[in-house]
Amino acid sequence: MNRGRKDKIELRPEEHRQPIPQTETRSRSPGKTAHNKVNKRSYSRIRPRISIRAATRGSSNGPSVREGAGRQLQDYTVYRLSAGQRLGCIMLSGLVFYGVGFLFYHHWVIAGMASLVGLLVPRYYSRFLLERRKAALSMQFKQALYSLSSSLAAGKSVENGFREAVADMKLLSPDGDHDLIREFSIISAKMEYGQPVEEALQDFARRSELEDIVNFSDVFATCKRTGGDLVEVVRRSSAVIGEKMDIQQEISVMVAQKRFEARVMFATPFLFVLFMNISAADYMTPLYSGTGRLISTGCLLLLGCCLLWINKIMKINV
Repeated sequence: MNRGRKDKIELRPEEHRQPIPQTETRSRSPGKTAHNKVNKRSYSRIRPRISIRAATRGSSNGPSVREGAGRQLQDYTVYRLSAGQRLGCIMLSGLVFYGVGFLFYHHWVIAGMASLVGLLVPRYYSRFLLERRKAALSMQFKQALYSLSSSLAAGKSVENGFREAVADMKLLSPDGDHDLIREFSIISAKMEYGQPVEEALQDFARRSELEDIVNFSDVFATCKRTGGDLVEVVRRSSAVIGEKMDIQQEISVMVAQKRFEARVMFATPFLFVLFMNISAADYMTPLYSGTGRLISTGCLLLLGCCLLWINKIMKINV
């Protein structure tokens, strides 16, 4: 009995010296698991931010509107010329005005002063490019509404409808990239980020300041809040915008001939003065001294007023 008891006592230290399994003594800290969950959630939110950056990477020719960290959205109310465009516009317009000044005055100082008018031309050229960009954006929005209407009619959700619209516009566009493709990609990324689609669409409408897009975003937001028929709203909106653009195209076709005639009539005095200088220079000599220069100045001012009047008449808004 004592020997067995002694064996038991001798075996106890050996049992305590055995290594304890780490799985029994290692405790799981709740802080690490919570931290891993937070990292997974934050990683899932990185994807929309990257997609927004990628969607806005190709946009240019305009100031950007920042929304949060790393997101730059395009402002369609201003067209900013690049340095090359501005320099080329100033040089070309300055050369044209120098030629006009020398043609009407035959004095290089007056012609040099006339060439300074070319510094004002980039402002009007940027307005022209801005109007053309808005017209292209409106046409692209019409195509996008057709695609969105077909997707919603097929039973797809609004989020998938915007993604399908991006894919369809990439097929229709020759280069596969334009302003509305980037904007719809941004809207899709914002929806993945958790922002409501009506807020993303209204933000795009505020930056574009186009009547069709603003009206559609307001109606879309109202239907989204009140539970209206989005399929019918998108279909009717696309039909109305399409009819409006058809009317604009018909008007532009009807006015195209008159616009060409107005340009020919505006260029005729310059060509006539150039022809007279080449064929009968002695006959034009009194025009370049004394009262003749005042007459030339009055004629140039009258031609400028006619140009402004013609542009105002030819500009028809629907």
